[in-house]
Amino acid sequence: MESENRIPIRVALFTGAYNHIADGVSLTLNRLVDYLTKHGVEVLVFAPSADNPALDHAGTLIEIPSITAPGRPDYRVSKGLSRRIRSQIAAFQPSLIHIATPDFLGLSALRYARRHNIPAVASYHTHFSSYLKYYRLGMLEGGLWRYLRWFYGNCEQVYVPTSSMADVLRSHGISSGLLDWPRGVETHRFSPKNSDPEWRVRQGFMENDVVVAFVGRLVWEKGLDVFASAIELLKTRGVPVKSLVVGDGPARAELIHRIPNGVFAGHLEGTDLTRAYASADIFLFPSETETFGNVTLEAMASGLPAVCANATGSSTLVVHGETGFLVDPKDVAGFADRLEELTRDVELRNTMSVKSRARAMEFDWDAVLSRIPRYYNDLLAARADSNDDHATIASEAVSTGSAVVAH
Repeated sequence: MESENRIPIRVALFTGAYNHIADGVSLTLNRLVDYLTKHGVEVLVFAPSADNPALDHAGTLIEIPSITAPGRPDYRVSKGLSRRIRSQIAAFQPSLIHIATPDFLGLSALRYARRHNIPAVASYHTHFSSYLKYYRLGMLEGGLWRYLRWFYGNCEQVYVPTSSMADVLRSHGISSGLLDWPRGVETHRFSPKNSDPEWRVRQGFMENDVVVAFVGRLVWEKGLDVFASAIELLKTRGVPVKSLVVGDGPARAELIHRIPNGVFAGHLEGTDLTRAYASADIFLFPSETETFGNVTLEAMASGLPAVCANATGSSTLVVHGETGFLVDPKDVAGFADRLEELTRDVELRNTMSVKSRARAMEFDWDAVLSRIPRYYNDLLAARADSNDDHATIASEAVSTGSAVVAH
């Protein structure tokens, strides 16, 4: 695709998560870097790392000095740009700077871009304001939005994963340069064909059990309290469901205490993960902190009806009443009602399974990823045209004797 790039592109990508943890941000960015490098775009990634990173990262990574995040040892906090890092950026001569996280590293990158007149773009991955209440920091929300308005207001393009997330940003005064960049799913990997009855038996599920799955980081901001409460409520109603929890994180021990009869499979990858999805019957994801909801799309591709929070992310993916149900984020009884309906109505569950798979087929990764180099090209071309216009105006001013001398 290098011949398709009207302008040679060198991208300096700055992110707070790239290889030290296998979360949605890291996985998406690794996929993007792999796609860009295969299609003629030079990329240099600047991010923190760890002694034993969770991912074999794509592309060239320049490690940024970092410390462990307070209370969250699985995350890293970058220290910013040292003189050595700045020299590496300058030597690379980036055409543009792409910032994935508005943290201290992202702020440092944005300031570098402004100081050196390099266009800066951003991709919106994490809905930080929605996390504050889980850490009893709601009083900081106003200040956070003021910072985000300034931060994204100084980026020439902002790539947003869903229209619902774009609406949230606009409601807080962030509207300039918003461009649609959804996420994709590998439908050849995540498929109902991966269902494995023998695997279910090995996990302790009986043939007629209805298995309700959660997949994701085991942190409370993913709606785990609602998940556990809904499962507990179904148990009191005598609804025959079993829970499957895939993932790991600091909330694991307490969640096991809440759901002692659940199956906790831990962090899974590859065929283990695709089999776990397809071997479940219903996907329950009450998180209201998502910007997109990669796991929701993976579950749908695996043929699962999805019962999700009616919030940014899943609300763009799930077609209520067709591929699953959307429920108010804190409505435990509402989640339990929908799960009970799907548990007792096998025909409805099977119909939604087919429609979930069909809906997921609309999200092809190559089509999704190809938008980014097009966005880059459009920005750089517009910049080049603007520079040409300024040069022409300056030349004409000099030729007519009307040049302005700055004092």
